[in-house]
Amino acid sequence: MAEFSDFIKMDIRVGTIIDAKVFEKAKKPAYKLKIDFGDDCGEKKSSAQITDLYSTEELIGKQVLAVVNFPPRQIADFMSEVLVLGTYSDGGVVLITPDKPVKNGDKLG
Repeated sequence: MAEFSDFIKMDIRVGTIIDAKVFEKAKKPAYKLKIDFGDDCGEKKSSAQITDLYSTEELIGKQVLAVVNFPPRQIADFMSEVLVLGTYSDGGVVLITPDKPVKNGDKLG
């Protein structure tokens, strides 16, 4: 079992996707995302396997939640800096998003 102290170590914040491109070198279909997390965290990159339910065009401007304090991870020729959160659902991964617009960098609390 995870302890509450484990959960609070994770820094989960809201960011807005500002760029999305097909990640052609990924082993599984994925996008390269650039996400704006506001003044505290700035812009970060992520590789996300969300191609089943989202196009690159519809991702631009979408707010998402992501873990911003995991170590960066090398995926092919790309350094993924944050883990975008989603649920494994019928048809593919569904992103976890705030139901109202919020400030980039807001923390999950």
